[in-house]
Amino acid sequence: MGDARRRAAGPGGRRRTGGVRGSRPAYSVRLPAAARPSPVPVPVAVAVAERTVPWLRIAAAYAWRLILVGIVVYGVFSLLGSFQLIAAALFLALIITSVLRPLTDLLDRFLPRPLCVAVALVGSVLLLLTLLALVGNAVAGESGRLAGEFRGGVHRIEQWLQRPPFRLSPGRLSELQGQVTHYISTHRSSLLSNAVSGLSRAVEVVTGGALALFASVFFIHSGECLWGWMRDQLLPSGARPAWDRAGRAAWRAFAGYTRGIIIVAATNAVLVGIALLGLRVPLALPLTLLEFFAAFVPLVGSPVALSVATIVALAGRGPLTAVAVLALIVVIGQLEGHVLHPLVMSWAVRLHPLVIAVSVIAGSIIAGVIGAIVAVPMVSVVWAVLRALRAVPP
Repeated sequence: MGDARRRAAGPGGRRRTGGVRGSRPAYSVRLPAAARPSPVPVPVAVAVAERTVPWLRIAAAYAWRLILVGIVVYGVFSLLGSFQLIAAALFLALIITSVLRPLTDLLDRFLPRPLCVAVALVGSVLLLLTLLALVGNAVAGESGRLAGEFRGGVHRIEQWLQRPPFRLSPGRLSELQGQVTHYISTHRSSLLSNAVSGLSRAVEVVTGGALALFASVFFIHSGECLWGWMRDQLLPSGARPAWDRAGRAAWRAFAGYTRGIIIVAATNAVLVGIALLGLRVPLALPLTLLEFFAAFVPLVGSPVALSVATIVALAGRGPLTAVAVLALIVVIGQLEGHVLHPLVMSWAVRLHPLVIAVSVIAGSIIAGVIGAIVAVPMVSVVWAVLRALRAVPP
């Protein structure tokens, strides 16, 4: 019986479950838990957000982010509006720094750094005062002759308005002159109050200029040290490399734009001055200086300055000279838009003319003339920062 049981049991003491003699024995083997097949998952109900149209989800995600950015931008502009004098002074200090920093670095090879800063600032102030003195002398020296020319020019304009296509009668012109005189005499008090407010505005301009010169001294002397201190003291260590890259890109864009727009403005002023002197337009030197400063407002400033020159030419030299100055507006505009800006501003941040026009209009709506001047360099700086922070593809 014992031998029969051992023969019935297989090797290792496992009992056979059955089979035919001479065939391989069948064993009952239990699989481990890890080798068992996993049960089929039960489908879960899809969330409501997943059933939304994909483009609508993307639009909603972008919408609340854009709203947040708009709130931040509005808050920044409101804060700058409250401290408009300080913001304008610091902006002017950055312009002065971008212009005089290369000259200071050049003088730094031969002179001490503080003396280089003093020479650059004092020399630029003396140059500006010399230009203003030349303009004042030109206006004062030609005041008597200009008064006679303007009276004759006004008479020629009246005769021109009496001919076709206007056909204004002399009585109508006299009535218009009487209305202007009556308006001035009636609103004399408001005009005086505006003049007084203009004087207070002039005091603010002088204060802002002094603050700009004071700030530019430190920016030119040790601007990189100031930036390094702000970066290391106000930012966490992980964010410093990105902010440093963005700050350097912003400064390169701002300095390049400022130097480029100064070159463009100087070129426009030289061409306009030569043309006005050739046409013998009165006040050619003051109009040239006006063209230089007006060119800092892209696409808008130069036509406005030349429009003033057209009125002066019409009053001083007649309709033919005024038409020549109008043609000069078209030529200067084409030269500035298609030659000077592409050549000079190619090493700075280049923007599409539509972006420039929209920026100038938006800046003028928000902050007037100062906003129109600040808008384009601000957009250039923002675009440069975005390009610097954009992830580089592998």
